[in-house]
Amino acid sequence: MPVTHVGGIDMYYELHGAGEPLVLIGGLGSDISRWASITDWCAQTHHVLAFDNRGAGRTDKPDAPYTIPMMANDTDGLMETVGMSHATILGISMGGRVALDLALEHPNRVARLILVSTMASARPLTSMTRMEMLGALSNLIFRGKHPQPRYAFERQREASRSYDCVERLSEIRVPTTILHGRRDKIAPLREAERMRREITGSTLVTFSRGHLFFMRERKWFFDSVTTAMQAD
Repeated sequence: MPVTHVGGIDMYYELHGAGEPLVLIGGLGSDISRWASITDWCAQTHHVLAFDNRGAGRTDKPDAPYTIPMMANDTDGLMETVGMSHATILGISMGGRVALDLALEHPNRVARLILVSTMASARPLTSMTRMEMLGALSNLIFRGKHPQPRYAFERQREASRSYDCVERLSEIRVPTTILHGRRDKIAPLREAERMRREITGSTLVTFSRGHLFFMRERKWFFDSVTTAMQAD
């Protein structure tokens, strides 16, 4: 199995396809098998690095506090290990927050950002309550091959809940595309609109469904990702 030691943990990763590099960062409670269709599609044109976040899948799951910057550091270390000096970063939900932090703290790694169903702050707490409910529900509907222990889900959830980079969004200087569902109750559309206003030159593309719109509107989603991967 492709496992490497990064940031004090063993991380499971896979490399697919050929072409320009792209890193896929998944969401709360998920392993990379859950995003296989996105990985396979992107790998038709790109060299894709997909991996299990700290606390999920076949990556280590220490029972200790996690943070989004810690996961961004994991991503940076993994990119270094596999020889990806920089890449398009595609982050989904919690993975979008990891992508944002990577762009802020490791800007040389990021060629462009594609932010899917995410927001720069997990507040207000009412949204997090819905996020927790959706996390449990979506894990049942779109179950990965490697179920996550409850304690690890809690560690990831607390990391996501505590992150806030709203005041720093203006520091991001790479081409950024935001893909968001207009009926998203987890990450409200107004938060995507705020990211678009604060990230210079960013583009917002909206879809008719909610937080998991990309599971339902695949053709439009993939077409939008294609456009985003060509942004400069």
